[in-house]
Amino acid sequence: MSEPSLLSQNTGTEDTATPVRHPGVTLAVIISCQLMIVVATTVVNIALPGIREDLGFSPTDLSWVVNAYMLTFGGLLLLGGRCGDLLGRRAVFLTGIAIFTACSLLAALAPTAPVLLAALVGQGLGAALAEPTSLAMLATTFAEGPQRNRALGAFSTVAGAGTAVGMILGGLLSLASWRWTLFLNVPIGIAVLLVTPRFVAESERRPGRFDLAGALTSTAGMAALVNAFIQAQSHGWTDRATLLSGGAAVLLLAIFVVVELRAEQPVVPLRLLARRERAAAYADTLLVGATVSGLFFFLTQFLQTVLGYSGLRAGSAFLPLAVLMVVSAVAAPRLLARLGARPLLVAGAAVLGAGTFWFSRITEQTGYASGLAVPLVLVGLGLGLTIMPLNSIILAGVSRGEAGAASGLQQAMLRVGASLGLALLVTAGGGGSGAHPHRVPPPGAGHRALVHSIETGFTVATGFVLCALVLGLLAFRNGPTSPARNAN
Repeated sequence: MSEPSLLSQNTGTEDTATPVRHPGVTLAVIISCQLMIVVATTVVNIALPGIREDLGFSPTDLSWVVNAYMLTFGGLLLLGGRCGDLLGRRAVFLTGIAIFTACSLLAALAPTAPVLLAALVGQGLGAALAEPTSLAMLATTFAEGPQRNRALGAFSTVAGAGTAVGMILGGLLSLASWRWTLFLNVPIGIAVLLVTPRFVAESERRPGRFDLAGALTSTAGMAALVNAFIQAQSHGWTDRATLLSGGAAVLLLAIFVVVELRAEQPVVPLRLLARRERAAAYADTLLVGATVSGLFFFLTQFLQTVLGYSGLRAGSAFLPLAVLMVVSAVAAPRLLARLGARPLLVAGAAVLGAGTFWFSRITEQTGYASGLAVPLVLVGLGLGLTIMPLNSIILAGVSRGEAGAASGLQQAMLRVGASLGLALLVTAGGGGSGAHPHRVPPPGAGHRALVHSIETGFTVATGFVLCALVLGLLAFRNGPTSPARNAN
């Protein structure tokens, strides 16, 4: 007899959700946090030309406008998730939102380059505290089954479609000033800070000692890993800085695993990976992150460089992706309950792979309507069918005391996948037209080299999706998923 599906299990009374008076408001707070973080990750790319001109960044140093945020964010995610488990999720969430909002304001007003970079580091710290804690609050607020799946559908919609929304808003606001793109999250953050204490209940604090050794090695190891990918994007995989950072990451993360195996209360309980389906869902999350990061990077260059689109028009070009992702993510909870995770994940990966393969056929003569609109629809549909089931599998059966750790690891896989994917795709494509990953070549320059880079990059991305498809076929089980029916 096969083992019951992970989504059909409940590990005990500790896994039940906490009743709340205003679950809709709680969900709105969680979604607002996710939207802030996704938009912040996106809009800064639109603002890069204005930042370089006003603050005097060199072309090489300009990449740190993106990397300062991503390095801090990726390095601290595991720590942020565990802090919520031990110190109270609402308190850690509010701390993260407060830091994120204050640093967003500081970044928007930054008079010099060093001040801007310091503010972006602060943004990364705030995001690392708030994002895994918000997903953990969702897991402990909504009971497993249809209720949680609907909430995860909304969360997943924002996680994916928010990128396209961020590009559109960033392009629109950049017409006035790059500072408005960084100020965008300030009013949202203030609203979240005012609403959360009134409507979101605090979780219980867990007694015990904090795993300091695990926290230090995980933070340093994740930061070194993300930095290795950043260096690979800029200087290649054989560069000394890339190799040193990668070697340090391997060593620190190996030490981290040893520490976690011995710790009484680890930052990341390794038993989270004991279940085959959850471990596979983490791996699929990494592969999806790797695919999506390259998609936005390459297509934005193609739209602006080859087709000559403005920033606003380029952002608006992603609307088909955003719309189809919303539609499929709304339908995903019902499909998950009826069909189970495996058919959704396999179908989502197949559709996503069809979209990325279509993009690998791009030529210099490709137009938006003839060659981009349909694969954007396919990618949006595939992502909407994939992300929500992965989140559901990862959180299914996780005890209340480990929801933050599970969420932190999920977000870490997504961010590391994005960094790794972009580095691999840019390297495979030869860096486009020789441009730095965060420097868009002027119109008319190197179109042929850029198009070749896009073709190669999307061919590799299709390989990522095929790996996710195979993993879905082999690692996940058939059958409807209804935790409520089979709870202990």
